[in-house]
Amino acid sequence: MKRRKIDVRALPANSAKALDERFQAATPLRRILNKVFPDHWSFLLGEIALYSFIVLLLSGVFLALFFDPSMREVVYDGSYTPLRGVEMSNAYNTALHISFDVRGGLFMRQMHHWSALLFMAAIVVHMFRVFFTGAFRKPREANWIVGVLLFWMGFIEGFGGYSLPDDALSGTGLRIASAIMLSIPIVGTWVTTSLFGGEFPGEVILDRLYILHVLLVPGALLALITVHMGLLVKQKHTQWPGPGRTNTNVVGVRMFPGFAAKAGGFFMIVFAMIAALAGLFQINPIWQFGPYKAAVVSAASQPDWYVMFLDGSTRLFPAWEIRFGLFGWGDGYTIPAIFWPTVVLPGILTMLPIFYPFIEARFSKDKAVHNMLQRPRDNPFRTALGAMAVAFYVVLLISGGNDVLADKFNISLNAMTWAGRIGILVIPPLAYYAAYRIALGLQQHDREVLVHGVETGIIRRMPDGRFVEIHQPLPVAGNGNGHGSNGHGGEHDGHGLDYAGWVVPKKMNRIGALAPVVKGFFYPIEKAAPPAPRAIEEPDREEITSGR
Repeated sequence: MKRRKIDVRALPANSAKALDERFQAATPLRRILNKVFPDHWSFLLGEIALYSFIVLLLSGVFLALFFDPSMREVVYDGSYTPLRGVEMSNAYNTALHISFDVRGGLFMRQMHHWSALLFMAAIVVHMFRVFFTGAFRKPREANWIVGVLLFWMGFIEGFGGYSLPDDALSGTGLRIASAIMLSIPIVGTWVTTSLFGGEFPGEVILDRLYILHVLLVPGALLALITVHMGLLVKQKHTQWPGPGRTNTNVVGVRMFPGFAAKAGGFFMIVFAMIAALAGLFQINPIWQFGPYKAAVVSAASQPDWYVMFLDGSTRLFPAWEIRFGLFGWGDGYTIPAIFWPTVVLPGILTMLPIFYPFIEARFSKDKAVHNMLQRPRDNPFRTALGAMAVAFYVVLLISGGNDVLADKFNISLNAMTWAGRIGILVIPPLAYYAAYRIALGLQQHDREVLVHGVETGIIRRMPDGRFVEIHQPLPVAGNGNGHGSNGHGGEHDGHGLDYAGWVVPKKMNRIGALAPVVKGFFYPIEKAAPPAPRAIEEPDREEITSGR
């Protein structure tokens, strides 16, 4: 029997054809691989969050192999000598075992923690970029809502994660969470006893947090990320204004091979950065805190940075309790002070961002589809509002560590608290005003350059003795370079150029005054282009006659 030869060259094509005949995948794959992504550094912020989440999943799987969330009491007999013979929960015992007895365990713990911090930081900065550039406008309101939900899911995931080791710091955080749930009117007691299985701390909370942390919330995060990426592929990617860019196209690189190669390299950079942080900088040394004891709470018990604003709001809010009768039953009802900064405030901070795209569209009467981004200066109100929100958050963040600041700088803790209370009322409006005025000033500067041209630094003395600076008018599209002007002249027919929504060049090297940079790092990989010959304009000549 004659043996059939296999055409190796045709094997990939034949395999792809066979798969397409069975799964009809060519059309959707073609659309995905031809997806165009703009090439700008600000679009990498969302990728950092995605890659950090991948590192979180990988390191979390490793830790789950060795961690036991049981609150069963054991006596420690591990490698860390100072805690030998100390009674602790088995959760804390296995956390110490991972840190000191599992090969690479401490490194993986710290890698997991650093990637969680980077994940949340990337989400926050990415949402800042989306907000300040107007990328949440129609038709991307749904993706903005997904981003807000991603933050709060990450918030819950992070809180559950650092509560699992059952050390003194995480136990204090759980105690505060219990108090927050108890403050909720009507249902607070039922919610707390249901979650903790009775009075705090109970014996089941860590088991339930573990399922929440490794199964439910990661599943919700994966679902939200999938929806986010699906909407990103379905809708046009936003882009900055520029040459050749319109509201109906996208200028950039295709998914494959250009963007895929860049994304793979960037993932390696993010992975390496997290690994470097985990290997060089210690974080969450649980062995120094000791096991959690309900009667022991130390100073400087701060949560991770993305939770600290709630700690700060709790410290700043006055001890105002609301007492009232409830249908004539008992001695009345009390709403404790902690309810307002830890339940009401997060609710406001969730609902306001979710509905902001619709609120802005309603007040601005904007129903158009927006695929082009805005520079923050082009919308002073939104920029000022965002600056006010950032200032509000920073004041709460600093107030979350006011006891540490008071101790390190020898300041009264009471004075720090009152400074935070005054700052939360004064600093956000000041930030709003400053950002609004700065945005208007930057707009005015752009208009001046569009009208008068770029400052050349060349000073000319006029016949009447005045000294003026020569301005170089910006080139008009299709007309070549502009011509120099005397003093503040140089307007294009008395009118400035139209603002195109992108960077206005303000230096001579931005408009071709300097030769282009030769590519190459250690040695040039191309020859510099010869300077273009300058066209010499002949003066107009008139024939001189005798007038006859």
